[in-house]
Amino acid sequence: MKATATANSNIALIKYWGKRNSKLILPHNSSISMTLDKLHTTTTVDFSEKYKQDSLTIDGSKVPVDELERVSIQLDLVRRAASTHLKAKVVSESNFPKSAGLASSASAFAALSLSASKALDLHFDNRELSILARQGSGSASRSIHGGFVEWSKGTKDDGSDSYGKQIAPQSHWSSLAMVVNVVTPKEKKIKSRAGMSQTVKNSPLYKAWLETVDADLDNARKAIADKNFSLIGKTAEMNALKMHCTMITTEPHIIYWEPDSVVLMKEVMRLREDGIECYFTMDGGPQVKVLCLEKDAKKIQKRMLGFKEVKESIICHTGGEAKLEKKDLF
Repeated sequence: MKATATANSNIALIKYWGKRNSKLILPHNSSISMTLDKLHTTTTVDFSEKYKQDSLTIDGSKVPVDELERVSIQLDLVRRAASTHLKAKVVSESNFPKSAGLASSASAFAALSLSASKALDLHFDNRELSILARQGSGSASRSIHGGFVEWSKGTKDDGSDSYGKQIAPQSHWSSLAMVVNVVTPKEKKIKSRAGMSQTVKNSPLYKAWLETVDADLDNARKAIADKNFSLIGKTAEMNALKMHCTMITTEPHIIYWEPDSVVLMKEVMRLREDGIECYFTMDGGPQVKVLCLEKDAKKIQKRMLGFKEVKESIICHTGGEAKLEKKDLF
C-alpha cells in the first residue's frame, strides 16, 4: 500500500489571496497560474498496520508538529474515502526552498494527494484530485494540472465547484519562460495562511482587490489564448503589486519584500527601458519571478545573476501535470 508521485510548483499570474471558507480552503476570487517544469516535489506514502501514528520527513528531516498535523488532516480525507484507519509514513523531497514564496505547498500537497490516493487504490480523476489537493493547500489545486490552469472560486458551500481546470496545455506557448530568482532560501516568518487571514480582516484595500480581479482574469485568459505576451505580462505584474498592497496596508503590516526584492523589481523595469520586454511577479514571499520570452531568458538570467542579492536563478517553462513514479523514496 505504497505509492510515489511528483508534482510541479505553479506560479499564479492572477493571484489567489484570501479565503471565504478557511476549513475547505475556498477562495474569495478565482486565479490563473503557470505550472513550472523545473520546480517539483516528489512524495512517497506508505499505509501499513505496522505504523502506530503518521510520520513525515521532508528533505531528510523530521518536521514540526504543526506540519505533521496538516499532512495528517489531508491523509484523513483520503482514509475516509477509502474507509480505512491505517496510519502512514510520508517522505517528501523538493528541489527548491520550501515556505519561501515559491509555492512549495502547491507541489507538496498535489504530490501528497496523488500518492496517498493511489496507495489506497482510489481512482480519482483530475477534478477530484484537484478538490482533494485544494483542502491541503489552495494553490495545490492548480498543480494537479500542467500548462496554464484556472482555479475557479466556485459558489457552493461544500466546495464541489471550486477546483483547478487546465485552460491551455503544456505545449501551448513554448516561447514563454519564467526566470525564478531566489534572494533568500529562508522560510518566511508569516506563513501565507496567516497573512491571508489578516489581510481579509483589516486591509482597507482588500475590497478594491476583489473589485478589480475579474478584469485581470479576463485579460489573462485572453492573453494566454492569443499568446499576447505584453498583455499577460502587464496584467500579471499589476496584479501582483495590487495583492502586495493589500498586505502592506494590514495592521500590523505584512511586508514580504526584502530590500533585494526591490532591487530586482527595479532591474526588470530597467530591462524594459533597455528594450528587453519582461515583467515581474511575486507571491507571498521575497522571491522575484520574471516573465519573459524564451529568446530573452538567458540574457535576463545573466543580468539577475550579476546582483549579489541573487542566490540562484532558474529558467523555467510550462510544466506537466502531477504524475505517478515507478521508484519510491524508501
